[in-house]
Amino acid sequence: MENQTTHEKQLEYLKKIEGQIRGVSKMIEDKRYCVDIMTQLHSVIGALYRVENEIFKKHIDGCVVGALKGKSERDKEQKIDEVIALISKFRRVC
Repeated sequence: MENQTTHEKQLEYLKKIEGQIRGVSKMIEDKRYCVDIMTQLHSVIGALYRVENEIFKKHIDGCVVGALKGKSERDKEQKIDEVIALISKFRRVC
């Protein structure tokens, strides 16, 4: 199945996150207070999780739902296995 989902909005968010990362680098260069740097890093991490969640949601809404509505049992099984693998992978990230 060809993926026709676009992620233009997430690309916009990633560009903002890129700016936040540059801001953190500047904070470190300026020898800012550790707690301030960590607070900004926490914001960056939260923003990345939001982008990840939105892309995952679009994948479920588009690719996975499309496969589940289709006739191919093989495609359905592959998409279900893929989602389970992703969830397992996301849980290990800590």
